[in-house]
Amino acid sequence: MKICGFNKTTLLDYPGKVAATVFLGGCNYRCPFCQNSPLVTKVERQPEYSREEILSFLKKRRGILDGVCISGGEPTLSPELPDFLLDIRRLGYEVKLDTNGSRPSVIKELFQNGLIQKVAMDIKACPENYGPATGLPSPDLSPVLETADFLLNGTLDYEFRTTVVKELHGEKDFKKIGRWLAGAKAYFLQAYRDSEEVLVPGFSCCSPETLKRYRQILLRTIPAVEIRGIDLD
Repeated sequence: MKICGFNKTTLLDYPGKVAATVFLGGCNYRCPFCQNSPLVTKVERQPEYSREEILSFLKKRRGILDGVCISGGEPTLSPELPDFLLDIRRLGYEVKLDTNGSRPSVIKELFQNGLIQKVAMDIKACPENYGPATGLPSPDLSPVLETADFLLNGTLDYEFRTTVVKELHGEKDFKKIGRWLAGAKAYFLQAYRDSEEVLVPGFSCCSPETLKRYRQILLRTIPAVEIRGIDLD
């Protein structure tokens, strides 16, 4: 397990909690709009934090921080993740896991063992558009569908979220996502932002009006849909 990034305090990554965020390197997707591309394609060049360093900091911050967000990359690829989360839980922290949903067996095991209290699952696009959105020619959708079904029908707290890219997403995506994830408890549309860290720079953000239109489409079947990352006024 390579820990490539550590945000000591955040009010955003774990909604409702003061948290720290740990970024693990490595990912099985190549989403062209990925904001953390160094954690995907240049893992060996990234700085590395020791597990002991993270745990020592968290031990000192007990009573100040409420939770820890584990992000990436794709954290579920790391075989050492369960042991690391067990150490975090023993310090009294709740854990939120950011994931692309491609490893449902790992997520189920972490939940069953009490190692995660919330999941944020990235919905890259509607199922038919997962190839361009993940940067893979033929992504296996069965594990993604399994993870979504587990969250929709289980007791683990969760949110779904989609980073909306003007060149990759359209109304059809959100009509199909709305049918796929009907009844979901929380869905967030995240405005894309171009930066030097993006895997394939040059994409653009949808207008506030377009994001609002996509939100209205989703609200037909999903009762709670919000927009993040853009001023809607």
